[in-house]
This record gives sequence, C-alpha cells and structure tokens, in this order.
Amino acid sequence: MPRDDQDNQEGDDYTRRGFLQFMGVGAGVMGASVLSGSFTGPVVANEADQILPAAAMVKVQLTINNTPYTVLVEPRWSLLYVLREIIGHTGTKIGCDRGECGACTVLINDVPRYSCLTLAVEAENQKITTIEGLMAGEELGPVQTAFAENDAFQCGYCTSGQIMAVEGLLRKTASPSPDEIRRGCSGNLCRCGAYQNIFAAADQAARLKKS
Repeated sequence: MPRDDQDNQEGDDYTRRGFLQFMGVGAGVMGASVLSGSFTGPVVANEADQILPAAAMVKVQLTINNTPYTVLVEPRWSLLYVLREIIGHTGTKIGCDRGECGACTVLINDVPRYSCLTLAVEAENQKITTIEGLMAGEELGPVQTAFAENDAFQCGYCTSGQIMAVEGLLRKTASPSPDEIRRGCSGNLCRCGAYQNIFAAADQAARLKKS
C-alpha cells in the first residue's frame, strides 16, 4: 500500500515536472523568436476575410402582412433585423435581442414568435404578421383600439410586442379566460408595470373582435 502511494506520487511529480519543463522550453523559444524579430504575433484573419462574400447571400421569399417580398439576406440575419433594416417595418421593436422581453414579437402563421430569435431564412414561405399588418389603412385594429382605450402602456416601447401577443392569443382563443390572458401575455415584459391595463385591453379586444 505505501509502495502504491509512492508510485502515484512519483508519477504525479513526473507529470508536473514534465509539464513545467515543456512550458519552460516553449517560453524560451517564444522569447528567442521575439528577440530575433522572427515572431510576428498571433495569426489574425485579414479584414477582407471577415467579410462574407456576395455568394454567401441567399434569396428568400417572405410574405409580410400579405405582401410578398424577395430579399437577399445573410443566413445569420434575424427576422427582426430584416423587418426593420431591410423591409422598413420599424413597428417591431428591438428590446433585449435575446428572447427575454418580447418587444420584437410578431406572428408567424398566427402564432406569436420572437423575431430576434427567428432567422429570416426560417420564415421563408411562412405567413408573417407585424404590428403594421393589424391596421386597415389608418384605422386601428381591435387590439390596438383596446390598448389605446385602456391606457395599456406608459413608455410604449413594449406595446407593439404586447399587442402582437394578444392578437395571437385571440386568433387561437376567441374568448380567453383571465388566466388564459395572463398566460398569453406572460412572454412579454412591461418595465412600466402596466399589466392590469394590458389584461383589461385583452379582455376588451376579445369583445371588439366579436362585434
């Protein structure tokens, strides 16, 4: 038993000693290279190499508020970025940009989705609805009207996402219960704390949609 402990200790010492020797040799070689001027530093990609070539762009067909669009996108671009910066639908807001606040909520096939977490290429050939798509010309839709009449906002930054979440809920459930309204809005944060008015607006919007 003592012999085994001694062997293990020697093995550990050898491993540590070998590692330190290896590091010492490496540092010596590095220092000599620097002094001789042959060391040029870490390899860094050229700036041109970091820019995706034109061939990396892909063509996608997006249907937004019943209007077809053909756009060139990078595969990494989010739907949020394309909606705002390429299409020009700025009603969809940038909040946390990581799927936590819900300010960027849109409907994809009538289901609320965070557009910041959805790639534009994923949304190809899907039915996309933004806050702009709820209006009839300059006339507000039922959910937008209910939000205005119930003062369901303060700063207003999260409001478009809140409205889209309620719209998605009402397209699935025409007469939601108070608990269903709370669950339907649970993915959207209001930093001003206007939740009671938001819930009241959702309840009124359900009635307006039926009239």
